[in-house]
Amino acid sequence: MTSATETTAEVRRALARLRSAAGVPLSFGGEVVDGKRLRMTELLGNTTTSLLGLVVAEGKGLGGRAIGVRKPVVLPDYYTSDAISHHFDRAVKAEGVRSVMAVPVIVQRTVRAVLYGAVREHVRFGDRSVTAMVEVARDLEQELAVRAEVRRRLDLLAPEPERAPSGKPAELEALRESHAELRRIAAAVDDPELRARIDAVCQSLTGAPARGPSLSARELDVLEGAAAGQTNADIAEALGLGPETVKSYLRNAMRKLDAKTRLQAVNAARRANLLP
Repeated sequence: MTSATETTAEVRRALARLRSAAGVPLSFGGEVVDGKRLRMTELLGNTTTSLLGLVVAEGKGLGGRAIGVRKPVVLPDYYTSDAISHHFDRAVKAEGVRSVMAVPVIVQRTVRAVLYGAVREHVRFGDRSVTAMVEVARDLEQELAVRAEVRRRLDLLAPEPERAPSGKPAELEALRESHAELRRIAAAVDDPELRARIDAVCQSLTGAPARGPSLSARELDVLEGAAAGQTNADIAEALGLGPETVKSYLRNAMRKLDAKTRLQAVNAARRANLLP
C-alpha cells in the first residue's frame, strides 16, 4: 500500500494538473481513508481555509456521493442541487464555490482519493473540462497503482537472512522473474526518487556489489529483457521504446561487457553481479 505521505503528494500534483487542464480557478481534495472517509488536505486557488480539514464520509456532501457511486459527480449549482446532502454548505459558501465537480480516484477497487474542480459562479462544465478532470484522476490512479505494486514487491523482496534464496533452480528463477518485473516497473516510473529506490533494490537482489563495467538503467532494462528471452520487439513494447533504440542500448551493453552475443552479454552481466 502506498504511504499516506506519498498519496498526499501525488494528490497535490494531480490537483495542480487538474486546475490547468480543466481551466478551473479552484481545485481541492485529499486521500480517502478505508475507502469511505475523505480528509480534505489539499487546496489550490483558495481564498479561505474553510474547506481545509473537513472529513467527508461516504454519502455526505458532493465528495461523499462520489465515493458512494464511485463515479464523477457534476453540480452546475451546488446550492440548489438535490442530488447531494448539504452537510458542508457553510464551508462551501465561505469559499464562494458555486459550480463544482468531484472525481473519485479508484485503485484496486478501493476509492483512494477524491479530486474536485470548482468555479465561483454558475456554469455548466463543458465536455473538455469534464474529460480533462477525469483523465487527471485516471493518471493518478495509475501512479498510485504502480507505487502500490512497487511497495508490495519491495516488501516481499526485503532481504532477510532466513528468506535469502538458497540457489536452487526454482528459487533462483523466481528471484530473476521478480528482478525483471521490478525493472519493468522502474522503466514506467517518472519519479526519479522512486526509480532510484527500485534500482537500489534491484542491485541488492544481485547479491554482492557490482564489479567491472557500469551499465545505465536503460541498458540494464534492455539486458534484463534479453535475459528473459524477449526479442528486441518484445523489449521495445515493454519499455515503450523504438526497436532501433533497443538495439542501440543492447550494443552499448555488449560493448561494455566485451560480449559478441546477447547470451554472452547476459552471462557477463551475471558474473559482474549486474543481473541475478
